[in-house]
Amino acid sequence: MAEGRPPRILHLHSGFNLGGKEARAVRLMNHWGESAHHTVISADHEAMGARAAIAADVPCAFPMDAAPSLNGLPGLRRYWQWARHMRDFDLVLSYNWGSMDGVMAHRIFSPFMTLPPLIHHEDGFNEDEAARLNPKRNLFRQAALARATALVVPSRVLEDIALGAWAQPRRRVVRIPNGIDVAAYHKPLRADAIAGFAREEGVVTIGTLAGLRAVKNLPRIVRAAAPLGDKVRLVIVGEGPERDAIAAQARALGFESRLALPGFMANPAHFMGLFDIFALSSDSEQFPISLVEAMAAGLPVVATDVGDVRNMVAEANLPFIVPVHDEAGFSAALARMAGEAGLRATLGAVNQQRARADYQETDMLARYSALYSDAMSRPGVLSAG
Repeated sequence: MAEGRPPRILHLHSGFNLGGKEARAVRLMNHWGESAHHTVISADHEAMGARAAIAADVPCAFPMDAAPSLNGLPGLRRYWQWARHMRDFDLVLSYNWGSMDGVMAHRIFSPFMTLPPLIHHEDGFNEDEAARLNPKRNLFRQAALARATALVVPSRVLEDIALGAWAQPRRRVVRIPNGIDVAAYHKPLRADAIAGFAREEGVVTIGTLAGLRAVKNLPRIVRAAAPLGDKVRLVIVGEGPERDAIAAQARALGFESRLALPGFMANPAHFMGLFDIFALSSDSEQFPISLVEAMAAGLPVVATDVGDVRNMVAEANLPFIVPVHDEAGFSAALARMAGEAGLRATLGAVNQQRARADYQETDMLARYSALYSDAMSRPGVLSAG
């Protein structure tokens, strides 16, 4: 890397819609501004919603047709093509299982080519590994990560998996909890911040923010909220392939008029505080940023007991974290929370205190910036633009 030149960073994603890992990657890009040049590759060329959240002054390219595909069967020729492509960059950042072919290409060819350092990130699993880790993928990860500079995880659960099932050495595994701009969630909100939705007097608003994917099990919230009828409104912010399934579940239960699906919205700080309850229904999570955002907005939480969720919320909120397959318990927790305004206020306040104390983004930004800069042997090169 030429001294004084902004580093060129290659990002490898399976999809680039604005979920947790994408939101964090975009926040880091915006934080650095013009201090780095980025190239983003998505295996799914249609999943590019997070692109809109990248600030206009951030140099960023999306050369989908000019890069090798992240999809396809493992093969030396395709791996060689990826290794050649990586030579043009100063750092490679890969994310989740969908980028693992890029990681394997780096692993195989780095002894024979001058390749940049690679840092891999694991933030959770899709429905195919929500209940049980795939043994073949465990072995593949173990082999592919052998020459990675670091494996970054946000949660204690994933840290244990990395050290155990993936057999990674302690020196390679770095846990960096997700953080957000907590203060941004204390600002006044516009009543019309969510398109097509308006709060109703005396009606409890249940809200969530998620990619509309099967692993998020969003029909579970619909089933839990439907018995409450016109006492509640349900708002599910996000976009994805499960949109029709969520709407169909609402129609089947006669709850369609009480459900709002406004689609993707880029800045949760502008609307999260319009909810009265935050509900998280996933079959698999690790350290969901949306949960931190809800806590920063002062919301009580009803959630499935997945990943680090139990460790994230305030202690008083723990009775409303229910086993992932206990749908009756989830429904009962949501009904109780919807029926007790004082309880909602109390839990929202302690969750907000927890967010202020533990989930400030300044530490997260500093740790990622230092990790990436040190990997490139240029301490301090990544700084706020």
